[in-house]
Amino acid sequence: MAIQRMDNVGIVVEDLDAAIAFFVELGMELEGRAEVEGPFADQCTGLDGVRCDIAMVRTPDGHSRLELAKYRNPAVISAGPRNRPHNILGTHRVMFAVDDIEDTVARLRPHGAELVGEIARFEDSYLLCYLRGPEGIIVGLAEQRR
Repeated sequence: MAIQRMDNVGIVVEDLDAAIAFFVELGMELEGRAEVEGPFADQCTGLDGVRCDIAMVRTPDGHSRLELAKYRNPAVISAGPRNRPHNILGTHRVMFAVDDIEDTVARLRPHGAELVGEIARFEDSYLLCYLRGPEGIIVGLAEQRR
């Protein structure tokens, strides 16, 4: 038996609207919003009294999605400072292929994006960078050079 696909990556945020705006500006499409609560949510998460708002955003090709979740109950637990270094244990970034890395960074700056380092060239193949987005999420950008 094998997996069928990776369905989505879940990210817990405090400001759902700001996170949606950031990822929509990046080029993702808002697929929908919903409130999640009830016994199935408690059973699935192992938490009691789950109430959260979620938004699903997808890439334009429809193959990849992020589930953004704002917990109303139980309260969100901080995982530490939001400007954690890139080499911390756990999920460290979500990477997106973009057409124009400099334009993408410029469009995301008004949404709070800050470069972690700088835009770097990998041989003659790619321009790459990491930037910190909403909630301290590290987002990688890759522009393939032609």
